Amino acid sequence: MSELYALPEGWEWKKLGELCNFIRGPFGGSLKKQIFKENGNAVYEQSHAIYNQFEKIRYFIDDEKFEEMKRFELKPNSLIMSCSGTIGKVAIVPNNIKKGIINQALLMLTPSIDINNIFLKLLMESSFFQTLLSENSTGAAIANVASVKVLKEISIPLPPLQEQKRIVAKLDALFEKIDKAIALHQKNMDEADAFMGSVLNDVFGDLEEKYNLQTIESFSKVGTGSTPLKSKTQYYENGIVNWITSKATNFDFVDNAEQLVTDIAIKECKLKIYPIGTIIVALYGQGKTRGQVSELMIETATNQAVATIMVDDNQAINRYLKYFLKKSYLDLRKKASGGTQANLNLTIIKKIKLPLPPLKIQQKTVKYLDEIFLHVKRVKELQKEKMQHLKALKASILDQAFRGKLN
Repeated sequence: MSELYALPEGWEWKKLGELCNFIRGPFGGSLKKQIFKENGNAVYEQSHAIYNQFEKIRYFIDDEKFEEMKRFELKPNSLIMSCSGTIGKVAIVPNNIKKGIINQALLMLTPSIDINNIFLKLLMESSFFQTLLSENSTGAAIANVASVKVLKEISIPLPPLQEQKRIVAKLDALFEKIDKAIALHQKNMDEADAFMGSVLNDVFGDLEEKYNLQTIESFSKVGTGSTPLKSKTQYYENGIVNWITSKATNFDFVDNAEQLVTDIAIKECKLKIYPIGTIIVALYGQGKTRGQVSELMIETATNQAVATIMVDDNQAINRYLKYFLKKSYLDLRKKASGGTQANLNLTIIKKIKLPLPPLKIQQKTVKYLDEIFLHVKRVKELQKEKMQHLKALKASILDQAFRGKLN
């Protein structure tokens, strides 16, 4: 990579191994769950690098285990990098952390006096370094960072220490302005969502006062799907039938399948293919997925994390139901139950009550809400586009900085 461009006077190419001490987390077998305690010394995970936070700790070890694994102690002002799955996320360790060790999915880099730790973090976040990291990762389904030996051989552009500090200060000032602009666009998107939510509450609040409430099961068929065994290649190789999971509900309309399965999978696993217009609800899923609602624009089978609702058109309009469920998103999430991951179930979906006016009133309601929805969608798309341009600008500035062109 060092041959790709010349460096300014005073800069030089240096191998990471010459600038940092490397400690990769211990093998997974060294930190089995049965050794964890309710309190004690922290075990730091990938999430601490990915989300740049060090307060929330899930696992702890006692003093005896800590002394045994003291080599992996997390040190303030070092850098940690995620090394499996979501690779290359970097965070600087603050001074006030709880004493603890890193787990197997983290790499700790302790910079020498020749390199500023903030400069190193910014460089490791640049497209230059991330490309190198990707080229040196292993694994197909789950990417893993290459060995420490390989990482130590990566060459990076290094200016004098005073120039490093100037670059850090300049980037900090520029990024502060860009981040403020990004935050403003995000605020506009949030306000657009809040406006849509307010409209939905007003519309259905009026309808609830005028019409009797009916359960979803009284005018529709509620079902779910399943997952063909991943180990059976005949269920997936040369698949021709659409198949989706709860991730699909994160979009207002489902017009692409996440995966294709075979006719054999449909037959042997008794999967049902749902028609266009079917409303789907995420029964469970990560983040904000649970309770999300979408509408099928393709014929597809689903997995067991998706509730499917096929409306009887003689009584209700599917998009009318979709808007009501979107209005009820937060209430729906509260009804979930379970241990580590709360889930909804089909009974909860079936028993949801909503006002069911005559079809003409439903049509009028849907037409009005479609207009509002399209307006909100355009606003959000514009804000998202501007955010993407700003993020691209940050990436470009970062790239220029490590070419010595940040004037």
